Amino acid sequence: MNVNPTPAPLTARVRTLLFHRRVLFGIPFAWLLLFFLLPFALILKISLTSAVMAIPPYEPVFRLAENTLSVVVNFGNYLFLLSDSLYIAAYWGSVKTALISTIACLLIGYPMAYAMARAPKHWQLVLLLLVMLPSWTSFLIRVYAWMGILGNQGLLNSFLLWLGLIDEPLKMLNTNFAVILGITYAYLPFMVLPIFTNLVKLDLRLLEAASDLGCRSITTFWAITLPLSKAGILAGCMLVFIPAVGEFVIPELLGGPDTLMIGKVLWEEFFNNRDWPVASALAIVMLALLLVPIVLFHRFQSREMSKNG
Repeated sequence: MNVNPTPAPLTARVRTLLFHRRVLFGIPFAWLLLFFLLPFALILKISLTSAVMAIPPYEPVFRLAENTLSVVVNFGNYLFLLSDSLYIAAYWGSVKTALISTIACLLIGYPMAYAMARAPKHWQLVLLLLVMLPSWTSFLIRVYAWMGILGNQGLLNSFLLWLGLIDEPLKMLNTNFAVILGITYAYLPFMVLPIFTNLVKLDLRLLEAASDLGCRSITTFWAITLPLSKAGILAGCMLVFIPAVGEFVIPELLGGPDTLMIGKVLWEEFFNNRDWPVASALAIVMLALLLVPIVLFHRFQSREMSKNG
């Protein structure tokens, strides 16, 4: 029995759909190639060179002399990072500050997201706007505002002195406390929004069933609400922790001499010491450290999608 071939118009339509699909998938890959892979390759190349007093301030990796192409790779920058306690302390300080700030964002952001998800529908949009509204202002201006709040003559010390709770201004600005407070304030919306998105989709019939079975509210929360919002919690933690590790502006403006974070060290190596190879090695190692929580989060998402599927 003869089978009729596919009509020409249908074939053309399939080809058009395949072309559009390739373009659709190609755009994010091209974006990653242009704005991530190429800069990453450049930083990786610089990290494998040696510093020199020239422009640019590093030796080339590929050298052509007498019709001979040679490749000179220097791993000494990475060994130097391991031998100098300053950089290890900077990494540990960044991770510790980011972790404490993430926990603070979670403790503050989860009740906010829970209250927003349980609010009436006509109030949810208003509450969302209130959470996002500070982000419409310049990030730098908001950090500068905290300098005026936390200073010795700032609003907070003046208020506490007026209440009589303290006899002299508290040292809050240029401390690790100010850095953690600034990061928590700046990144709080990144914690609230994923958790709210997760909680607002929660099936309320599960809570009603638990209540009918005699569960108290706190038991229902720990047994049903919190486990079902785990995906939003992890997403919010990743959105806060990852950028907080490399934060530079907040430690520079609110931190003091004892505040040691990798963002400040990177700035000093790049612009003050002009040691681009060591600074590039610092950036590569920081990215490698951040890959660990990213991979864990990706595995969790894949496992959750397979369960739901």
